[in-house]
Order: sequence, then structure tokens, then C-alpha cells
Amino acid sequence: MRARFGPARIVVGFYAITVSAGTALLALPISSTHHGHAEFSTALFTAASATCITGMSPVDVATYWTPFGHVVMLLLVQAGGLGIVTLSARLLQLVRGRIGIEGTLAAQADAHTDTPAHARSMIRVIVRFYLMLEATLAVLLALRLHFAYGEGIGRAAWEGLFNSISAINNAGFTLYSEGAVKFAGDPWVLALLCCGVFIGGLGYPVWFELMRRRRPHQWSMHTRLTLYGSVILFFAGLVTFLVFEWRNPATLAHMGVTDKIWNSVGGAVFPRTAGFNTVDYAQVRPETMAVNYVLMFIGGGSAGTSGGIKVSTFFLLGAVIISEIRGEPQARVGPRAIPAAVQRQALTVALLGVGCVMAGMIAVITISEQPMQLVLFETISAFSTTGLSANLTSQLPVAAQIVLIALMFIGRVGTMTVGTALAMRRNKRRYRLPEEWPIVG
Repeated sequence: MRARFGPARIVVGFYAITVSAGTALLALPISSTHHGHAEFSTALFTAASATCITGMSPVDVATYWTPFGHVVMLLLVQAGGLGIVTLSARLLQLVRGRIGIEGTLAAQADAHTDTPAHARSMIRVIVRFYLMLEATLAVLLALRLHFAYGEGIGRAAWEGLFNSISAINNAGFTLYSEGAVKFAGDPWVLALLCCGVFIGGLGYPVWFELMRRRRPHQWSMHTRLTLYGSVILFFAGLVTFLVFEWRNPATLAHMGVTDKIWNSVGGAVFPRTAGFNTVDYAQVRPETMAVNYVLMFIGGGSAGTSGGIKVSTFFLLGAVIISEIRGEPQARVGPRAIPAAVQRQALTVALLGVGCVMAGMIAVITISEQPMQLVLFETISAFSTTGLSANLTSQLPVAAQIVLIALMFIGRVGTMTVGTALAMRRNKRRYRLPEEWPIVG
């Protein structure tokens, strides 16, 4: 019997095809300043990182790639951020005036919408929403680069556009060898980048609901979990970064108070899957790195450009734990109970994420024999599509880089989507088994 290609498999297929196309383009001589052409492993890693909106790179993006290569990367970031299937379905709708059922279901799976009809109506809105955000941020960044840094109008516009798309899509790529460290003393640019990362990573369902429902008591459970959870994680990241790095001579110690605060804001926002860095993460204190493990793994909002297991997943599981400790018959958030199916889904996503990170870490350590602390940082960053690096990626052998590519792909496409795509079919039992209570704990 022929295997059925469901929406999840279409999503995985589109991302795989895009990575392959990006690899082919980046391997062209015109894409690289390297003699002849870029190495295949470098082109593959960069294409996967851009498509999966991660931001990790084994080479200096600013000097290794030509302007043509930078354009290819930007297109891959844009496609990966909005969703390959969402873009494809939208283009098909414009050309043919409609979307087939397979394209609609694939767009639904990629955009995490509720129904096929909702997916059809949301495609146009999603594209317009993110393009409008990118254009606004690009203009603001270009103006700052032109007037504060003396960049020519053309160069400022290009850098503003590149940084804007990279920020909104939570990619973290920059056109500077030092990364966002260039703006460590510029609160205006840091504020713009943080806003872009936060807005893009929160997820369009939250923003659309906030536009319709202004009062908190009207918000859905998803919006409450995402918004309140994001605020909690932001302040937790801000305070811990300030406390642990305040006297660190390799990061914040040499800065003034204002710069310390703004860079700590970046240190709280960017690990939420953005990839920009205003400090050298190879020099941060172990406590800061441990906090970043958690922030990166959790990630941002669902149906946004961020990665990780998602804020709503983490805090939903927290609500389940609290309800169990209290002995309540139902897990709940506010006045609403959490369905058992949603609890199982959240637990599956979280444990699959843990399993992927641990398997990836063990594989990279075995291949490269690098310190566990740094390898864990890289593997979580890859799986969560954060893109932060402790300067280890470029030192890893090709086999270890392939492991990171696999983690980036799984992290972007989604553990649930990949699992569904790999399954031949879902079987429905027409009977219920007798229950048994094993000893837990």
C-alpha cells in the first residue's frame, strides 16, 4: 500500500527542498569570497541555518559570503520565517486564485491554525503582518545607521533591511564580523532589535487576539500563557544577566550603568531564539550560561518565528504540576481546564526536545571531544533555533556540524511535525484497555 503524504510530510519536504536549493546557490562561485567556491559542508550548514532561522555559522558571514551570498541567505531567512508552505500556498493562491486541499492542510500544519478554512483566510494576513513589521523596522534601523554611523543611504538601507528581516524572523544573522557587539553601546539599535525579536517571536495568534480583545479577562488560555510567561522569562533573564555579569571583566564590567542595563536587556531577549549577541558568550559566567540553557530551550511563542519547545508548552506543564501538587481533579489555567489531550501533547513536545538535545550533545561530544558545557550550549542553541554560539561551531568537525544541522531542522519544523511525518499512519483503537496504576516517583 502506498504511503500517504499528509500535511506534516509536505511541510518537512518543503523545508528539505529549500535547504537543498539554498545549498546549491551558496555553493556557486559567485556566492563566496573563498577561492573557487564554498565548501559543500559550509554551504549546507549555512543554508540549513538560514532556512531554519537559527543564525549559527561555521564561518564569518560578513567576509566569507559575497553580496549575492548575503541575498541568498536573506531570502532563505525570509522563507523560513514566514514558513515555506505558507509562502508557497500564498503564491499559488495569487496565481491560480485558489489553494488546493493539500496546500491548505500543509499551510495549516506550518502556521499552526485551527481549521483549513482558518488557514486560507490567515495566509494573506500573516504575510502582510510580518512584511509590514519588517518594512517598519528596516526604515528605523536604516535611519539610525545613516545618521549615527555615517553609512551611505544605499548601504544603510541594505543593512537596515538585512538586520530587520533577521530580527523579525529571529534569525540573528548580521553583516558584521563582530555581530551585534557593534551596537553594544547604542541603546537605540539594541531597543529596535529587541522589539523586532520580541514581536516576531511572540507569535501572530497572540498579536491578532490582542487586536480584537484588549481586556485581559477576555484573553484565551494560549494568550495568557504566552504573554505572562514571556514577561516572567524576560525579567528572570534580565535580573540574572545583570547579577551574574555585572562584574565580569570580559562582558559588562567595563561598561557604564546605562550600557550594562541595555546589554542585559539584550541578554534577556536574544537567547529567546534570536541569535544576536552583544557579548562574547564564550566568556560569560557559568551561571549565565546555565540560565541561557533554560531560556533557549523554552524559546518563544507558538506559531511565531521563534523556536524551542515554546513558552505556552513550558508554562502549561507548570500549571499541570501545580494542579497535581494541589490535588485538584483537573489541571487548569485561570477559569479554564486543560484538556488531557493537550497535556499529553505538551509533555510529548517537551520530552522529545529533551531527547533530541541529549542525543545531539552525546553525539557531538563523542565526535569532537569538546567540553560538555560548551557542547550543551551549542546543541540547545541549534535545537531551539536560537543561533547563539560560544565560538565552538567553527571548531567542530563536519560530522558534528551535521548533527547540529539535524537539530536545527527538527527544531524549526517541529518535533511533533517530524514525528507525524515519519509515522506511516495513525491508528485509531475502537476499544479501551483496562486501566492500571503503576507506582510513580
